[in-house]
This record gives sequence, C-alpha cells and structure tokens, in this order.
Amino acid sequence: MAVNYGLGVRMVPAFEQLRIGLLLFQDFELLDACGPLGVFGRFPELDVHLLASRPGPVRSRQGVRLVADGILADAHHCDLLMTPGGQGVRRLVSDSRFLSTLADSASTVDCVTSVCTGSALLAAAGMLEGYRATSNLRAFEWVSGFGVEVNWVRGVRWVHDRDRWTSGGISAGIDMSLALMGHYFGETRMNAAASELEYEMRSGFSWD
Repeated sequence: MAVNYGLGVRMVPAFEQLRIGLLLFQDFELLDACGPLGVFGRFPELDVHLLASRPGPVRSRQGVRLVADGILADAHHCDLLMTPGGQGVRRLVSDSRFLSTLADSASTVDCVTSVCTGSALLAAAGMLEGYRATSNLRAFEWVSGFGVEVNWVRGVRWVHDRDRWTSGGISAGIDMSLALMGHYFGETRMNAAASELEYEMRSGFSWD
C-alpha cells in the first residue's frame, strides 16, 4: 500500500530539466541507490548527480563502489534530493556535523526523499518534523525513535506527504521512484518505464 498526503500530479514541461542529487556514504545499501537510478535512467529530462562528503568512489555495504561527482553542499542546486539507507546510517545518525550539513544543503531543495532507513537520517536531521513518513519494516522500531513530531506509518511501500517522499525497505525504493516519476511526468510514462524495466510495481503490505 502507498499513502499519498500530497497534492496532485506536478507535470514537468518537456523542455524543463529536473536535477536530482543522490546522496552516497560509506556502507550505503546498493539497491537503495541503484534501484532508483535504474528508474531515473528512463527519463531523459533528469540530470542526476551522485553526492558525497567528497567526490570520488564510495563503498556500498555490498563492496561495490559508486563514484560521487559532487559534494553534499551541491544539493542546493538540485530540485530533488534522495537519501538511501544501509549500515552506514547507523553511524551517521549520531554525526551532528553531517546532519547539520544535510539539513542545510536540503533547505532549498523542492523535494526531499529517502529509501529504506535513509528516513532515519532525515528524521535525525529534523527534516521530517510535522510529516508522515515510513521506513524499512525490519528496522521500523529503531528508525521511528528519531524525530519528535514525525508521524511514522508502518508497513507501506511509500509515503508521500507534501514535499517529502519516504519508502519502505530496499526494493520499495524502486516503487517510490516510479511513483515519483508519475508525479512529475504522468502515469503513462511511469507505466512505460516500469514496463521497460520489466518491473511490476508493488503496493501491498505483504511485500514489506
């Protein structure tokens, strides 16, 4: 099940480019990043950048490295910022300097999103106060301990609340990313992208 507390579809004109920043950190979950990247690659209007504390290779929890081409502060130039989850989140939620930089860098971004336990980072940085949000079901008790006035929603594939999108665990990030593209570009193109990826969008609690 998906929960939408936002507005209607925001159609992006064909000539407009949407700039996306995807945050990387040591021990991020690979599919949390690569699943959405696979979706984004189906939309030529997107200008996608990988951001980290410094440019260069960043090691995932699985050992595969993705190369960041910018730093977190570059998020100021993005329309959308996405934060994956992974074991590295456990360290970063207590890194006050990182959390401050994250909150500051995202302050001018139109839409902030997270996959899996990435929502713990957003909550720890104070970026989900007054919002509904979700996370990985298996880590839900831990994640929902962050934030003061976050309305945590258990057992859904994703939650859209105004300018915040958060997904459940790992593969739910693919579903959310497809829904995001539907939000920006319409349902027809969303379905076409899912078909090209040979991916059946899931929205049921049982998949979490």
